[in-house]
Order: sequence, then C-alpha cells, then structure tokens
Amino acid sequence: MPEGDTVWRTARVLHGALAGEALIRSDLRVPRLATTDLTGRTVLEVVPRGKHLLTRVGGGLTLHSHLGMDGSWRVHATGERPRGGPHHQIRAVLATADRTAVGYRLPVLELVRTTDEATLVGHLGPDLLGPDWDAEEAVRRLLSDPGRTVGEALLDQRNLAGVGNVYKSELCFLLRVTPWLPMASVPTPERLVALAKKLLEANKSRVSRITTADARPDRRLWVYGRADRPCRRCGTPVLVAGQGTEGRERTTYWCPHCQTGPPPPTG
Repeated sequence: MPEGDTVWRTARVLHGALAGEALIRSDLRVPRLATTDLTGRTVLEVVPRGKHLLTRVGGGLTLHSHLGMDGSWRVHATGERPRGGPHHQIRAVLATADRTAVGYRLPVLELVRTTDEATLVGHLGPDLLGPDWDAEEAVRRLLSDPGRTVGEALLDQRNLAGVGNVYKSELCFLLRVTPWLPMASVPTPERLVALAKKLLEANKSRVSRITTADARPDRRLWVYGRADRPCRRCGTPVLVAGQGTEGRERTTYWCPHCQTGPPPPTG
C-alpha cells in the first residue's frame, strides 16, 4: 500500500531514470490530458511531497500524480515491453532515449504550471520525509482538533504528510493506544510524531516495510493485516474494524490487551 516511504522511493527511481534527459515520447491517458504532448521537454526533477509525486519538466510545467491505493510507476529500458500490469491500466508513459517510466492505475494525473504547485499540495502538513519537516508544527496540527481520534488525525495529510493506513495501525500499537483515543488524551503526542518520522526514515529505502525490527516475511509488522492472529507481544487475537466517515472507512487493526483507550463506536 503506497505511503510516504513508497512515494519517496518512487520519486528517487523516477528522478534517477529521467532527470536531465529530454522526452522522446509522452502519452498521458486521461481525458483531460489526452492531447497533451511533452515530447522534447527536459525532465528537470521528480520530487515527492507526502503521498504526491511532482515531475517537473522544462517550460515551467509539473506533472502531478498520486498513487492512491494501488497505483505505481515502473521504469524499464526504452524499447522493452512494459511489465507493471495489463496494458489497459496504463495511465502515463514518459520516455527518454534510454529509459521509460510507465504509470499504472494512477487515480490522479494532472498538468499544472510549476508556479501553481501550491494549489495541489499547499494544503499538506509538514512532510515526514521532506525538507520542510517540522515536528513542532506537526504536533500543533494534530492537537488543533483535540476531540478527533488519533487514527483519523494521523491519516489527515493536512496534519503531517506521509502516514497511511499501515503506519496508522502500527504507530498506535507502538504508542499502546487504540486508534479511537481522542488526540487530547494521547499521553505523548511528541513521541507519536517522533515515531512516525523514525519509521518512515527507516523504511524509505526498503521494498518491504518493517516496523518490528524483524525482517522475516511473517514478522515485519506488529498488527496490520493480522486480524484474529495472536498479538506478537501478548498473544491476544488482533482485532479489526473500520474507522472513518461512513462509506470511507479505513481498515484498522489493534490489540485490545496491549492498547488502551476506546474501542470502535460499534463495539
């Protein structure tokens, strides 16, 4: 599931493949950009911003993409057959003489003036993996709505950018609170923010995300994806429930023994 670390790593791969090179082909397969051609423009850089990717090209343009739940960018040698999924799932193709980047299942693909990037990402809070990281500001934003649950506050990219559903569950476990605890009751919000920063930094260069310090495939995460399986710390079965507004609930995992605080509203 793409979160801030995945996006950071994707930007690094795209930048290494495309930056400094002129595009010999561009194919943007969304209705709004169907007639747009970036051929001939030089890719200046690819930078991450939270869960967003900004590909800046010559002429003052930025191609903005978001991976959503299952989007991805794949890079291969120009001339090779794409191998990131079925052809009909391709949403973008950017090719230089040597390398081709193909975007699959991208729910968001937009082209804006680089000077207008703030209209797309200006609302985001401090980026956990970005040069603008500000722990004190992140804490301030998380506590600005003290009655909001910690799980929902963590997922709100306006508070801090980069945490997704996996890290939400894992961070709450590590802090020993349930995701439904109000932010005002979180004993150490500074530690919560520090843990988020630590986890994303530790995983930004890894393909397989690890929060337990155990790299074995079945032991990398504490609770996420482990519904009805024993908690790694106490052996109590891990529980699962939806969290969030109706119709947009996010699957949440927690240990009812290790984590203190309210259960989900439905019980």
